[in-house]
Amino acid sequence: MSILSSEWTKLSSVRTTWLLVVSAMLASVSLGLLGVSDLIGAQPSDLPDDWDPTAASLKGLLFAQLLVGMLGALSITSEYETGMIATSLAIVPSRPRLFLAKAAVVSAMGLGAGIATALVSFTAVQMVLGDAGLPNASIAGPGVARALAGATVYLVLIAVIGLSVGVLARSTAGSLAALVGITLLTPAIAPSIPGVIGDWFARYWPITAGQKAYTVLQLSNEIAPSLGLGLLAAATFTLGVASVVALVLRDA
Repeated sequence: MSILSSEWTKLSSVRTTWLLVVSAMLASVSLGLLGVSDLIGAQPSDLPDDWDPTAASLKGLLFAQLLVGMLGALSITSEYETGMIATSLAIVPSRPRLFLAKAAVVSAMGLGAGIATALVSFTAVQMVLGDAGLPNASIAGPGVARALAGATVYLVLIAVIGLSVGVLARSTAGSLAALVGITLLTPAIAPSIPGVIGDWFARYWPITAGQKAYTVLQLSNEIAPSLGLGLLAAATFTLGVASVVALVLRDA
């Protein structure tokens, strides 16, 4: 418990941590509202058949995930850049134990950020849709609570991915570049590759697959939310193992 307390103190006492949490929430809400702003004045009949008001309210997670991922990365890269990692390893010689402690603290911070981000984004966008007379969702509606929980777990996993990337990169700038590639560029570009490779990225790239966890309406050509979240969890675990191996084998 002393290790967890120490890691929590290190992460929570840094102003950047809270700036990232608040920024993630504000970015998600702002982008969610922006995404439905062009629907104001539209008629319900103008909406597409696959209209999913819950997923629409959570589109801002596309940017919020990058901030949450950087939260995880900074929990370790800041120590590499200040040289404090040597002190941390002196206090906790077991490197896998140190990683697990950081992962637990980052997960807790990601959980809080995820709950706040999902609930505030959902509430704000549904209020706008309701005021515009457009179909909206209620938290008590079928599949909505599950989607909000999925969004929260999604952000928790992204935070742990950020930690793993930070361990591997040992640099804040390098972690940011890697996270942009993993969370934004690959899902946007790779599906355009012709043939089965592009199809695979469009359906099974862990980030893309994980995003199905916060949808309510499932199309016939999409994977199930539970499978998508499972693929992201498996990728998070694999990346975590790789980062622990790197942490053990490399010098501080």
